[in-house]
Amino acid sequence: MEKLFIVMPAYNEQDNIADTLAAWYPVIERHAANGASRLVAVNDGSKDNTFSMMQEFAKTHPLFTPLTKPNGGHGPTVMYAYNYAVEQGADWIFQTDSDGQTNPDEFEAFWEAGEHYDGIFGNRTVRGDGKSRAMVEKVVCLLLRLYFGVRVPDANAPFRLMRAEKVAQYLKKLPENYNLPNIMMTTYFVYYKERVSFRQISFKPREKGANSINLKKICKIGWQAVKDFRMLKKGMK
Repeated sequence: MEKLFIVMPAYNEQDNIADTLAAWYPVIERHAANGASRLVAVNDGSKDNTFSMMQEFAKTHPLFTPLTKPNGGHGPTVMYAYNYAVEQGADWIFQTDSDGQTNPDEFEAFWEAGEHYDGIFGNRTVRGDGKSRAMVEKVVCLLLRLYFGVRVPDANAPFRLMRAEKVAQYLKKLPENYNLPNIMMTTYFVYYKERVSFRQISFKPREKGANSINLKKICKIGWQAVKDFRMLKKGMK
């Protein structure tokens, strides 16, 4: 049985983390792989009770691993989680977020299709987080087409199942603590013609807590992304 690691970053999610972990834990139980598979949440230096709640959850859920690190942002925390899963010998890595916007019931369809693909990526055709974010995603996809020649419907969905060996391969191409690893991971999978599939997923509005990424931050990240794309393109053959 293949080893699955479900990983998620968490920052100031005390209002959501308990419910999110409880929702995803049955998924990892179904794919326990003799106890080797894990649900992993990485606390990104939260200022609230997120990590203590993660530790409390771990006391009664042996397949859950709570990790913590100094604050570095969503992207570097995702990279930290990916590297951890690779180091632990994962065969498959599934990444989602800890804010409760994704639906665990949609995981099994991804898993069942896994034997045919190297990466299966969510496509948020309907988004619950607002028109501005949907527009940002469209701009990102346009930039990826212009810079890298790849066509993707959704580059950054936090609902993705990937072969760990491929994740490890492409992590090596990214700068340490890179800000947008999921966008580039999607780009690498398509650019290098891995076996990929984009599948429609639901994406609920955030019900609790505040989103740490506002439009001003998105614009700042986007400007940096354009410069990073130029640099990363040079390393692609």
